[in-house]
Amino acid sequence: MTILENDYLRVSIRPKGAELTSIFHKPSGIEHLWQADPMVWGWHAPNLFPVVGGCLNNQLLIDGKAYPIERHGFTRQSKFETTESTTAHAIFSLPSSVVTRVHFPYEFEFQIIYELDGPRLTITYRVVNQDKKTIFFSVGAHPAFAVPFFVNENYEDYFIEFEEAEPLETHMLSAAGYFTGETKPISTEGSRLPLTRHLFDDDALVFKKLASRRVSLRSDKHDHAVTVSFPAFPYLGLWAKPGASFVCIEPWLGCADSEGQPRPIQEKEAIQQVAEGKVFEAAFTIEVS
Repeated sequence: MTILENDYLRVSIRPKGAELTSIFHKPSGIEHLWQADPMVWGWHAPNLFPVVGGCLNNQLLIDGKAYPIERHGFTRQSKFETTESTTAHAIFSLPSSVVTRVHFPYEFEFQIIYELDGPRLTITYRVVNQDKKTIFFSVGAHPAFAVPFFVNENYEDYFIEFEEAEPLETHMLSAAGYFTGETKPISTEGSRLPLTRHLFDDDALVFKKLASRRVSLRSDKHDHAVTVSFPAFPYLGLWAKPGASFVCIEPWLGCADSEGQPRPIQEKEAIQQVAEGKVFEAAFTIEVS
């Protein structure tokens, strides 16, 4: 386990998936990450690569060949190497290998960088192209924040506050986790989306056209908050297991497939790319206030 720590936060990251397992706010004594109850949802904050969401037939079509790929990719199940580590930052590395090439036939290094600065944690995804051609991929985050913060509160005391007061429209998912092409308006109170135990009965809320690039998890009962800022990520997912005591705030560069016929990877919605010899980077932050 790798620990980053300062006067504000103590952050823990495990080698499997280079996954955050704890964001502990020292002044308040609050653990802000869901603690992965295996009877409910056994993850804390998985990192998603080289796909976000599900692919039709659980396959990626690359250069005319189909490669098996699980939902959200193989990164969350992979063991990363820690290449740098101090009390303020850590770099985790997953290089391409015989194992990854079964699912994703590129030469690459996928790095996840964690940097702690006061009450703010920055997470940077870096894709290093070591191949002789362009690499196509998706990448995203899936952190689950524990709700409520305090034992004398209820889940329904909380809301997601968007940076902008804007109309929200979610893109509907089928039972298999693919986009149906349908959308549905989501009721808000100005810039607030109240949390309820039934908000995610129809799966995740997926927003593709947000003006907001920052959202905060807040309560009606106090000013303590967690803010996720995602300037480089155009898509945002919100999700929780119905009835569970957490909410996931998920910045994405990529998304699940839509129902219909599979498409080559370079034609997938919101696909990213990095040219031969180049490096791709995108960062988001989690701040506790």
